[in-house]
Amino acid sequence: QAQLVESGGGLVQPGGSLRLSCAARGITLSLYDMGWYRQAPGKQRELVAQITSGGSTSVVDSVTGRFAISRDNDKNRAFLQMNKLEPEDTAVYYCKAVFRTLNYWGQGTQVTVSS
Repeated sequence: QAQLVESGGGLVQPGGSLRLSCAARGITLSLYDMGWYRQAPGKQRELVAQITSGGSTSVVDSVTGRFAISRDNDKNRAFLQMNKLEPEDTAVYYCKAVFRTLNYWGQGTQVTVSS
């Protein structure tokens, strides 16, 4: 059974940092393009960052310079490093893995940025 499990979310003050982790079970992440998405209250789910199976990364403009996506295939994990967090970053963050016609989602982890 394929499963993605996010961890690392929590409550953080503005300007703080969090590192989210996406652990895969039942699949080998080295084959997959990975993405981090988020869904804030009252908003649609949006793409935040992507990393291809080859290691090419991209992030959306709103988090450029603050967020970075990475992966460690030996550990079968993907990560999202979040720095200089803002209240607007508050959302449930989801991990996604895609390989050809296969795609999997994690259950999400809550990130709350508040003073």
